Amino acid sequence: MKLFRGSLVFGLLFWLGSISVTRTALSQVNGSTACPPPVLSRLVRHKVKPGETTESIAKRYNLIPATLMGLNPVMRSGKAPAGTEILVPPYNGIRVELQSNQTWRDVAKKYGVRPDVLFEVNGCQPTPKVVFVPGVNWSPANTPGQNVSPQAAQILSGYPLPSKPSQSAILLGYGWGIQPTTGKVGFHGGIDLAAAPGTSVLAVGDGIIAFAGNQGAYGRLIVINHPEGLQTRYAQLGSLRVKVGQTVKKGQVIGTVGSSGRPSSTQAHLHFEVRSRSRLGWVAENPESYLLRDRQRPTQARK
Repeated sequence: MKLFRGSLVFGLLFWLGSISVTRTALSQVNGSTACPPPVLSRLVRHKVKPGETTESIAKRYNLIPATLMGLNPVMRSGKAPAGTEILVPPYNGIRVELQSNQTWRDVAKKYGVRPDVLFEVNGCQPTPKVVFVPGVNWSPANTPGQNVSPQAAQILSGYPLPSKPSQSAILLGYGWGIQPTTGKVGFHGGIDLAAAPGTSVLAVGDGIIAFAGNQGAYGRLIVINHPEGLQTRYAQLGSLRVKVGQTVKKGQVIGTVGSSGRPSSTQAHLHFEVRSRSRLGWVAENPESYLLRDRQRPTQARK
């Protein structure tokens, strides 16, 4: 299994505050305490009670099970042995030990995390030996990556809007970044593609409608399950034109662009996600790895 980025179904957002590396470095020189203590120094100890499960403990702390499993090897069987004391971080992520030739900037690049965010959550340490990488889900094997197999690329070979990829501006990208509506740094589990209200939304591949309705911050949401454990989500829609259980084809109109739910971008857009199935649930992946594979990247600046 792979290390996947992102959160699970209706994933959790954690706001870290938008302090830049430059500002942080200056504050250290001036002797102030702008940087928070390292995440790994703020772990909570939890003694597992009879009847508790990995899932119930994760829910109690607003985490996903993978986070607890990664930090506590005793839980990697999926069970939480009663009487065991486990470590609980303040938010989702993984613990990474740096190699002798690695820097925190190398780790940030490897996991696709903003360098300033990684720097701050680890207490602005210039040469850490161990770091906590936010927004990355633990999985038992392999290294992280956004390589998309040819088969997966073929399954999700369409585009969710009638316009060409080179003509669709990405207002808000996948991963950690400053959220336009709050001005704070947070995790975004998909991408926001600029589109006028009422624009047709298209299925990017053949599949079956797993969900079509209202769902919290997603607003009007359509979820399509595709072959090979892939899933796409189309959120904050204006209208739905499919029903649960319906089979759809690539390029088929499934809804229209709207502004339902709680959009992350202020400009009209489609919120689009790609997820892959694992034993830890549906894990978010970077949609750009699919939508922009071998295609020209949009030239309009992100907002």
